[in-house]
Amino acid sequence: MQELVREIAALRGHSEAGRLQLELEGLREQLAKMQRRLFAESSEKRPQVPEATPAEPPVRRGHGPREQPQLPVVELIHDLGADKRCCPACAGELMPMNGQFEESEEVTVVERSFVLVTHRRAKYRCRCNAAVVTAPGPDKLIPGGRYSVEFAVEVAAAKYLDHLPLERQSRQMAREGLLVDTQTLWNQIEALARHLLPSYEALRGKILESDLIHADETWWRLMQGKGSKRWWSWSISTEDAAHYQIVAQRSNQAAREVLGGYGGTVMADGYGVYESLARAGPSFVLANCWSHARRNFVEIEANYPHECAQVLSLIGELYGVERLAPRLKGLQGSERQEALEARTRLRNEYSRPIIDSIWQWASNQTGTPQSGLRKAVMYLLDRRGGLTRFLDDPRVPLDNNAAYAAHGISGVMPTPGLCRVAAWKCPVTRDFSCSLCMQAA
Repeated sequence: MQELVREIAALRGHSEAGRLQLELEGLREQLAKMQRRLFAESSEKRPQVPEATPAEPPVRRGHGPREQPQLPVVELIHDLGADKRCCPACAGELMPMNGQFEESEEVTVVERSFVLVTHRRAKYRCRCNAAVVTAPGPDKLIPGGRYSVEFAVEVAAAKYLDHLPLERQSRQMAREGLLVDTQTLWNQIEALARHLLPSYEALRGKILESDLIHADETWWRLMQGKGSKRWWSWSISTEDAAHYQIVAQRSNQAAREVLGGYGGTVMADGYGVYESLARAGPSFVLANCWSHARRNFVEIEANYPHECAQVLSLIGELYGVERLAPRLKGLQGSERQEALEARTRLRNEYSRPIIDSIWQWASNQTGTPQSGLRKAVMYLLDRRGGLTRFLDDPRVPLDNNAAYAAHGISGVMPTPGLCRVAAWKCPVTRDFSCSLCMQAA
């Protein structure tokens, strides 16, 4: 590539100046990309196409009273005091109207409380004085421990569901009357984790039995000893379960350890480890993520607005077709089979022509070897097989976003006007409004 750059610059008649100009363009692209990461919004949503004649309903402020089906209901009756039961008109005595009330709702809070429970285990003996039996006490996470299982669950839920550090929990508990240090809280979590380890391992086995799994990895800062070290959190998930594993490396061996000889279809991003394992096996089939492919063009859209607008529009049409596809989550038996057949028909009729247009667009693109456009296009072409896997297998989703949410794809059925609201073209009329949504709904 360096030789080609020098040759192009020489043909232009300004060898060294041309080479420097090409390098300068590459640096400008990198600078624009870094500025976008630092200062731009994190969302990858693109501007929507405004409606030509919007008919906006009256603006409603607030969402009104929200239903609370899970809250217990407590009824309080408010009576008038005896000194206030005087008619303001005739000064006569006010009498109760049986069964007549003016009702309103109020959400309040009942503060949690910590209680020191003394367990008195009764003792029993036989008249022969040969045996003394003591009634059993409650189960303990730590033999002879002072804290209950419910207490450990409370600490773990606050830490891992609400992201409350143990030090903050310790201060909260002190305000509520319980004096406990963070080491004690950690001991409870560690004991709870040891009891849950068999369930954790069984969850991984259940996921690896699925026909399709989502795989992803992200760095994880491990604080150990004097310094810190970057480890990796690997995840595998299905539509109803997720399993996370902290591994010291991001290598082929680490991926092989996480996947454990899996033999189905793996939906993943473009990380080369998955491709290497799929070729070496071939124990599993690799499907690649269109969300990652799209992201490459979103990041360089400011430098290549015309080129990126074309491919992003086509990718948007792919997602538009998927919004029409029935979801698979929760379906079993004949219902699932019918949904798979519907997805196959929809993708064959609409998605395949869009994919052909994307490959035709990619083959017509040119750019310097180190340009952002060239890299984004090569990402597409190098993973052509994985990116088109969803066309041949209706179980495969369009992207790997479910790996982050730890649940399945939610391809909900659209409502009329979704084409225009979601800013994607109808796959039939190539317009932003059509009757297809109405027919699908």
